[in-house]
Formats: sequence, C-alpha cells, structure tokens
Amino acid sequence: MLLADAEIDRLAFREAMSHFTAAVSLVTTDGEAGRRGVTVTAVCSVSDDPATLLVCLNRSSEANIRFEQNGVFAVNVLADRNEGVARAFAGEGGLDLEGRFATAQWSRLQTGAPILEDAIISFDCRILESREVATHRVMMGRVVALSVPKAGHSLLYRARRYHALPYQDER
Repeated sequence: MLLADAEIDRLAFREAMSHFTAAVSLVTTDGEAGRRGVTVTAVCSVSDDPATLLVCLNRSSEANIRFEQNGVFAVNVLADRNEGVARAFAGEGGLDLEGRFATAQWSRLQTGAPILEDAIISFDCRILESREVATHRVMMGRVVALSVPKAGHSLLYRARRYHALPYQDER
C-alpha cells in the first residue's frame, strides 16, 4: 500500500523511519551552560574541508539548548560495548544527568566537551551554525580535534532495537 502526501502523518513517518538503520552516537557538551549528553542517530558528515559534522537534537528537551549556549559539542561514535551508555543517555533507567555520566569514563580534547573513553572515535566540534527545523535543532560543527580510533563492532539502531555490526580490520 502506498501512502499519498495528505496521508503521511507523524506516526506513519516515525514508523517508516524506524526501518532506517543508523549508527548510534552520543552527543555531549560542557561549558558555562552546563553538561549535557544525548543518544542520537541523526549525525552525518557535511564536509572534509573544513571537517564539518551535522547533528540533529530533539527540541522537546529544554536542556538541549545547552549545546548552543556552550557553543561546542562532541560526537562519540558508539561500539556495541557502549549499549548500556546509549540506553542511559536515551533516558532508560531513569538516571539523572550525573548518574548517566557515571556509567562511563570520560576525557576531554580541545573544546572541553566530554569524550567517551571507549567510543570507536570521537569528534570534538565548535558550533558553526544552529537553527530550529520543525521539532529539532540542527547544528553544524567544525571538527577541531579527534580521538584515537579504537577497535569495536559498531552499534546500530533499527526497528527500535540496538544491533551490532561486526567489524574486522583487515589492514
């Protein structure tokens, strides 16, 4: 069955998007506005010159304004070993902010945004542009530092479940 423009509502779109397989990342910030972390699947590369990433955050949480107020964010690309951290920062378990950050080990690179120690890779970014689009805040950030890549199977999200994508480095 095909749905026409007029028939596509929010729930139908959300159901369709649940079949879009996406890498799971943890986006973090810290600064004068305070610390924040959110599990996301809406991250993509914009450019490699200069290195720029795009992140989408739901505006339903007022605390997400901290990203824009701090002017920085880190994208921590998660491995399957990080599923518990992903769940905590997605709100599962009812942990407060400090409890969520206590589930893992953190460091910092150039901007001060928290870097997950055992993420596959982390990108440290300064916000170039931030705008509201429908229900989300879309941020573009220039990458100013990178962590050292770590081995691991990628954590993916599809059909409202986490999955691991095995990775074998053949170099």
